[in-house]
Amino acid sequence: MTQNRFSAHLGYLFTELPLAERMDAAAASGFTAVEHPQPFAMDATAMRSILDGLGLTFAQLAGGIGDASKGEKGLASLPGRQAEFRAGFDRALEYAAIVGSPFVHPMAGVPTDSDSARIRDVYLENIGYAVERTASAGMKVLIEAISSAAVPGYYMSTLDKAVEVQDFFGAESVALLIDTFHAAVTDVALPDWIPANAHRIGHVHIADFPGRHEPGTGGIDFDTILQALEEAGFSGAIGFEYVPSTSTAESVDFLASWL
Repeated sequence: MTQNRFSAHLGYLFTELPLAERMDAAAASGFTAVEHPQPFAMDATAMRSILDGLGLTFAQLAGGIGDASKGEKGLASLPGRQAEFRAGFDRALEYAAIVGSPFVHPMAGVPTDSDSARIRDVYLENIGYAVERTASAGMKVLIEAISSAAVPGYYMSTLDKAVEVQDFFGAESVALLIDTFHAAVTDVALPDWIPANAHRIGHVHIADFPGRHEPGTGGIDFDTILQALEEAGFSGAIGFEYVPSTSTAESVDFLASWL
């Protein structure tokens, strides 16, 4: 594994610092990429300037999240919220273009509608919109299966469902974000899954299980996962989206052995 593939998720890591200082800390810790689902508190041009100054790239961000203050986790599968989804996704896409992010993740959300067919139709409609918009901007849609253990009721909750959506639109338009914690929760053995599905993967998230802390705090064998990615020729970013069990600076001590 090479250094420039490791991305610090700034929504989880270095959160004791203001956003701009989190990027400094990430670079100092050995990361050469960062990511954040909602970096919009910082002007995109200012973000790009800091990234360039530190030699960092921006790996991925989210679009169409909704109102985070109300606990919303995305709008893509919510009937009646299509206009809000599109506005939020377009905002994220514009930001992504400035900071150089290759992916925008349209978060599915937690639908309350009882009509499963309608929910699916709305979700596919919104992903179709996202696919068109990212294609014209030279980016790709990124979809993550977020387990019910982390977000109860989340629409896109399993890798199987994510694969179905990817196959509907094509891997040239939609990439998958695989998360080691969510895979462990849903009993997906990634060392077995990756060889046959490497072409599907655009981004990887690392967190141990149980606990969702840094590697070495749980039972996941990361060596076998990294080996599977390496042997499959995966060349995307590997992001660290975990809850530090101690200070972030101490929790990233493991990184030196991964580089």
